[in-house]
Amino acid sequence: MERIIIDGESAIFGRLCSFVAKKSLEGNEIIVVNSEKTIITGNSKDIIKKRRELIAKGGSARKGPFFPRISYQILKRCIRGMLPNYSRGIGKKALGNIKCYNGIPTEFENQTMIKLGKSKPLKYLELRELSEKV
Repeated sequence: MERIIIDGESAIFGRLCSFVAKKSLEGNEIIVVNSEKTIITGNSKDIIKKRRELIAKGGSARKGPFFPRISYQILKRCIRGMLPNYSRGIGKKALGNIKCYNGIPTEFENQTMIKLGKSKPLKYLELRELSEKV
């Protein structure tokens, strides 16, 4: 089992989530740092509007579904959606191998990281901004 540390800065949200899900299913331990700096491409007003509508739809306060509002939890929820049957079997094991952090914890500062982000597109919204405005 290999430990992979990924820097989420300027990485596209969906591509990062699918990469992490696939590597986790292979049996690797995945750590995502700077998760609040991942970007969602598109018009920022539309992204915020869709997220607010999703949360407003909601459900029961006791039974859920529960939609996270903190950036690293939003990222982990998206990764969970890309795993097969996250509540048991290989999906549950793969989800347990994934850790997401806002910022860079001190234990991972001097280690080598994979950087998935390249250049930022014209229209985008950082995950930090989404979590603040929802």
